[in-house]
Amino acid sequence: MSRAYSFHVSADGQMQPVPFPPDALIGSGIPRHAHQLHTLTHGEVVCAVTISNSTQHVYTGGKGCVKVWDVGQPGAKMPVAQLDCLNRENYIRSCKLLPDSRSLIVGGEASTLSIWDLAAPTPRIKAELTSSAPACYALAISPDAKVCFSCCSDGNIVVWDLQNQTLVRQFQGHTDGASCIDISNDGTKLWTGGLDNTVRCWDLREGRQLQQHDFSSQIFSLGSCPTGEWLAVGMESSNVEILHVFGLLGGKWFVSTGKDNLLNAWRTPYGASIFQSKESSSVLSCDISTDDQFIVTGSGDKKASVYEVIY
Repeated sequence: MSRAYSFHVSADGQMQPVPFPPDALIGSGIPRHAHQLHTLTHGEVVCAVTISNSTQHVYTGGKGCVKVWDVGQPGAKMPVAQLDCLNRENYIRSCKLLPDSRSLIVGGEASTLSIWDLAAPTPRIKAELTSSAPACYALAISPDAKVCFSCCSDGNIVVWDLQNQTLVRQFQGHTDGASCIDISNDGTKLWTGGLDNTVRCWDLREGRQLQQHDFSSQIFSLGSCPTGEWLAVGMESSNVEILHVFGLLGGKWFVSTGKDNLLNAWRTPYGASIFQSKESSSVLSCDISTDDQFIVTGSGDKKASVYEVIY
């Protein structure tokens, strides 16, 4: 019997290995594996990645700059543009495209976020947003693209109005840096994870904290499933915990990355391993295209990789 890696935690904290149903790894919408299409040689550790809705362009964030790659062409060997966002020695920690893929928001080891106009003949900064925190660890954009959320190193979540470039609200609660963020699909709730070992849920309409979940390890990543019943939480301890939060079941699979050099795909919510892809170094960042057809990873090996998901 192989060692169990997926456990159900009961209300009194008892852990039971999860038996997987026979259809865990088959059926429509369940990937079979991921085929690597491109290696993008960024040249610095890649802490942030994102892929455009058209899946034509990939953005990789490292030290000081974001590099833009055209992956619509076979063999994308050189970036098509470089966006100099921060001082040379400061790492970019997050980059997010607006839904129309015409603007990119970049944050990292600086108090200023930069918004880039990608539709200009040469990409240029069109706005800057400055908060009191010395760094931004993660970014999220509301489904209607009107608001940007910035997870700050001081623990605050800053809410920016993108049309007026103004700070509209701060969510205060994390006692150490806010490291990761996700927005519920309906745009009403915000999930944040922190270096204070907590995951918190915020009500965006009322501007208050709704829930807090305490863990024994720092939170490095989280993601909610499309219909909001499950939340995957990635820990500094290399565990992934799935919280049952509310609502309807949705989303058939999710991916996790980590210091074990692996990109893992798991079945929602019980965690049967669907596929693994071994990389040459720690996988620090990851993005899935909106159509679930491509995965981009950023690596400690100073490169990014683009995979096609095979169903």
